[in-house]
Amino acid sequence: MTQRQIKVLFIPVSSPEGIGEYMRSIILADAIRAEWPEADINFVLNRHAPYAASCPYPALLLNASPTKCEAQVNTLIREYCPTLVIFDASGRQSQLAQAKAVGAKVIFISQHQSKRRRGMKIGRARHTDRHWVVQPEFVIGQPSWLSQVKLKWLGLTAPQCIGPVFSNPQSETQTDLLAKHSLAQHEFVLLNAGSGGHKVEDDLAADRFADVARTIAAKGCQAVLVLGPNYPKELPQIPGVLCLGKVDNQDFIALLDACKYAVISGGDTLLQAIALLVPTLTVPVSKDQPKRIAACAKLQLIKDCPCEVNSMIAACKVLDNQAEITRLKQNMAAIPTLNGLNTAMADIRQLLEVAKND
Repeated sequence: MTQRQIKVLFIPVSSPEGIGEYMRSIILADAIRAEWPEADINFVLNRHAPYAASCPYPALLLNASPTKCEAQVNTLIREYCPTLVIFDASGRQSQLAQAKAVGAKVIFISQHQSKRRRGMKIGRARHTDRHWVVQPEFVIGQPSWLSQVKLKWLGLTAPQCIGPVFSNPQSETQTDLLAKHSLAQHEFVLLNAGSGGHKVEDDLAADRFADVARTIAAKGCQAVLVLGPNYPKELPQIPGVLCLGKVDNQDFIALLDACKYAVISGGDTLLQAIALLVPTLTVPVSKDQPKRIAACAKLQLIKDCPCEVNSMIAACKVLDNQAEITRLKQNMAAIPTLNGLNTAMADIRQLLEVAKND
């Protein structure tokens, strides 16, 4: 019997504001391509997301996030007949059901409690082969006892906390990148407010981070400000600050790993920084971040403060101290490794092997 080609469809939440789900999908797609070079990989994206037009994989572009385009996504699934579909914080029950109807293996990814509850609903869980939670349990906590019992009694997929998904920094890439930008390892501060599209009150969070970068540079320390692909303005020109727009994940992780400390938002980068033992000042820029930040601060893994310029500048003064940096690194080293990429790829291998034999 001729073995059918591996066909993988990524359906992440996509919008003009956030970017975490899309970046996670790109990381997974790259890892799949590296292991199965002949795999056919496609995306479904919101055309209004700034990164949609530059997606390195073929993509169906919709007028809204895929969850809101139920019929179009179902039609694509029927016509494409994927081997594997990965819904990252997206998808309606009918879309998961359609994927199973064409014989695909289905993975659902959740990143906070409301999405996890959604993925644990019986109607969705019966169409799901894996449910990854890309948070450590100390952040998200356990699901309710009753919901766990229901899934176990019915023999359905239970959520598994795998932690953040990211590619570890490559030493050669890091060396070349630092040389390209004339940066010395552990002698610069990295600042990033996420995708660049988040607003705090009437300000772009990225603009507040730029003000903090300006102050850091004025005190004689090199600052690197990554504004993100959703930042709607021209890159600012700030003395002593290297301002970058869109940075691919591998380069961003290399910068994060090499910095003295980072000033970041409470999205996926927070957990990536902890996994890399990078001291951080973390501030919330969206409504789903304060709880995650508070859980990490409670364990003394990070410094945190509101997304206010003066508060951030004051917190940086505390963080810019070797004793504080050492303390945070010791606390981060004491928790289990967080990178879930290996777990994710092990699951994907298993599912594709099962699909091959179906």
